[in-house]
Order: sequence, then C-alpha cells, then structure tokens
Amino acid sequence: MKLCLLLNVIDPKIGGVMIMGDRGTGKSTTVRSLVDLLPEIKVVAGDPYNSDPEDPESMGIEVRESVLKGENLTVVMTKINMVDLPLGATEDRVCGTIDIEKALTEGVKAFEPGLLAKANRGILYVDEVNLLDDHLVDVLLDSAASGWNTVEREGISISHPARFILIGSGNPEEGELRPQLLDRFGMHAQVGTVRDAELRVKIVEERAQFDKNPKEFRHSYKAEQEKLRQQIASARACLSSVQIDHDLKVKISKVCAELNVDGLRGDIVTNRAAKSLAALKGRDQVTAEDIATVIPNCLRHRLRKDPLESIDSGLLVIEKFYEVFS
Repeated sequence: MKLCLLLNVIDPKIGGVMIMGDRGTGKSTTVRSLVDLLPEIKVVAGDPYNSDPEDPESMGIEVRESVLKGENLTVVMTKINMVDLPLGATEDRVCGTIDIEKALTEGVKAFEPGLLAKANRGILYVDEVNLLDDHLVDVLLDSAASGWNTVEREGISISHPARFILIGSGNPEEGELRPQLLDRFGMHAQVGTVRDAELRVKIVEERAQFDKNPKEFRHSYKAEQEKLRQQIASARACLSSVQIDHDLKVKISKVCAELNVDGLRGDIVTNRAAKSLAALKGRDQVTAEDIATVIPNCLRHRLRKDPLESIDSGLLVIEKFYEVFS
C-alpha cells in the first residue's frame, strides 16, 4: 500500500490506487499521512485550478488567455493539495456549478468551481469508494482519465483542467466495485490484518504514544520523514531519464496477454510503475526485480471478468511473471 502511494506521487500518470482491506487496518490513516510527504509545486497565484505556469495543458482558461496576451503571471510555491470527497457529496459540489442567474442578467459565465477544480494537480481521496453512487464514480473516473472536467448547464458549457491522483479505499465486505471501474484505477493494494502478536503490540504502543503526546511522536519521526521527502523529490526530478529495455517491455506485454488482461492499461501502468520504482531507488535503468515488485499490484484487479469473482491475491500474476521472465 505504501509503495503504491509513493509511486503515484512520483508519477501521477500511473492512474491512482484502489486500497481494499479489513476495517481498522489504517487505510485512511496511511493515505492522509501522505500529505506530509508531498513536494511543493509552482502554481499561478489566486487561480482556483492550481494552474501550472509552465504547462498549457494544466492551465485554466483565464490563465491561458492571460499568457496569450503576454501578461506576466504571479507564481507561488505551494504544497500538492489533498482533497477529501465525502460520501454524501452531490454532483454539483464535485463538478462545480454555473450561476444561471448571473449568466442571464449580466451575460457572463459565472462558474463556481467544485472539488475537482480544487484537486487539480493534487490528490483526490475517496474513503469507502465502493459505497459512492455509481454516477459520481463515473464522473470521477472520466475526469481522472481525460484530465478535464466539463460542466454543461442550460446551454452553457465550461471546461477546466482536472488532473489528479485518484485514491480510493474500502472494505470488501461492504461490496466490490464493478470490474470496469476497477480497471480505471492504475494500481490495487490489498491490506490484511496483522497476525504477528509482537507487531500488533508495537502498533498498539505507538498509538498510545501518539495519543499521549502527538507533537513529540511526530518529532521522533521527523528525520526519517524528511529523508523520504527528499527521496521522493529527487525521484520526481530524475523520472524522465529512467529507461526500460525493449526486451523487458515485450515480456511485460507477454505476461498481460497470457493472463488475458483486457485492453492495454495493464501494460502501460506496469511500465510506468516500474520506472517510478527505479527512480525511487535512485537508478536510471529498470530491472526485472522492479517489475516483479510492481506487477501484482498493477494487474491483479484486471483479471476479474465476473463481478461475483473475488480479486486475485497476486499469486497468479507472480506465477505467470516467473514463467515468462525465467
């Protein structure tokens, strides 16, 4: 789970993470703790979409018009944003709304941005995603895949960038996502309850320390956390220089083909995740070990054709991997 989250922060194009596991296993806690590790990015000051001043694809319409006019943009550094999507959110709150009254009386497109605008270039976290209304999940996945959110109301159309890392978590006892929706998540992590008594005691003790003095507890991990933050920043910087041999690409695609994975998302995500892992380890070349580490999380949720089937634990993927790579 931790590795999947880190790889998505390094390369947001992996396509997010779906985390499923027993209740009380720290899924939400782990995701929310990611905020402290997120690096800073350049944004245009005062822009509701966190527009990138150097990338036209991540700019809102107003910012792009200002650039075309040759106006100087005020740029500030800010931490990557994490937005929580509540289960009871309406479509208007998620996508944004158009003020029809203002549009009719003043003749201007008055748009009230929603959560997707706030999450642009950041992280959108949906706890209990398997309980979210299907039409809202469709909206989220469509925006995550296209990178844009379009709001159509009363003949008025407004589009804005919505490129975010989609992270969902849930308990499989409360219901599974449809296979078509699962396929849209880049990676899938399965979290189980710890069975080792010593480790359980350690977790209980650490929780007690945190409850007693949260500030002191955070301070005890400050050096370790700063080291990981620097590691993520350097991995993001060198990601573009990481190479993967053609032979390894062919073997990845062979594994996907022999596992009968529909479409090409599995191939693309596995390539990207392997490159991110190599960058995280400070290397510029992907190895077979990198692929072995990430491929179960990239493919396991894509093997399920029947909604009544359970998701593969990853053993099937690993067996096929060693068969093809041996």
